[in-house]
Amino acid sequence: MRKFCCGWGISILIIIFFSPMSAFSMGVEAAVGLWWQDPSGDMGSKGNDLSVENELKYESESRVYGRIKVDMPAMIPNIYLMATPVIFEEDGSKNTSFKFGDKTFAGNESFSSKLRLNHYDVALYYGIPFLKTVTLGTFNMEVGLNGRILDIKEEIKQPTAGTEWVSLAVPIPMLYLGAQLKPMKYLSLEAEARGVSYSSTHNYDLIARLKVQPFGPVFLAGGYRYENVKIDQGDIKINMKIKGPFLELGFVF
Repeated sequence: MRKFCCGWGISILIIIFFSPMSAFSMGVEAAVGLWWQDPSGDMGSKGNDLSVENELKYESESRVYGRIKVDMPAMIPNIYLMATPVIFEEDGSKNTSFKFGDKTFAGNESFSSKLRLNHYDVALYYGIPFLKTVTLGTFNMEVGLNGRILDIKEEIKQPTAGTEWVSLAVPIPMLYLGAQLKPMKYLSLEAEARGVSYSSTHNYDLIARLKVQPFGPVFLAGGYRYENVKIDQGDIKINMKIKGPFLELGFVF
């Protein structure tokens, strides 16, 4: 699934950059960022829910992510690609025995666990017509649809019980909203929201960003990202919040 997503993204970019119109009509923004991810909530599989903070003992982790945003010409929808690794790994403990997957793990015995919750996003969106024009280029809003793949793997190891793991790739359709306020030429405030709620699943992802463009096409940005994800599909159960500040380095032209 990860190879498929990466291949899909690369194919889209090749089409974009080698399109005859692209050199004359497109705007491109790309950035690499570092997100400090602070987790809370719980996870499980076929049995007991395990507290992320108290039993799995997960702590904040910093992960590198990347994004690219392409403004397309005419009526072609704009494209926003983003890949966000989310991985937590730690030694934990629980006072009582618990079930995870098809195994039962002993209480009062240390175990190790790993959670992978990687995100792959593709959004197709349009700007609100004439809004940027009537505000003299200072304000813009975007509306579209975001397709997200959650690449999930939960794993627990214990010397006496052995290893148990479950994995799942979950496609999630989401609404995408974006807004940019540019009070000065080299300064902008931005907000992004991706979200959906249905059945036993919800996923809300909110981003606030302050961006400074000190020279040429290069920009520096910092902000805060908050995500709330609940999944109960197959053998996977996750109900977590992930939040924290981030920094970015990128370019726009």
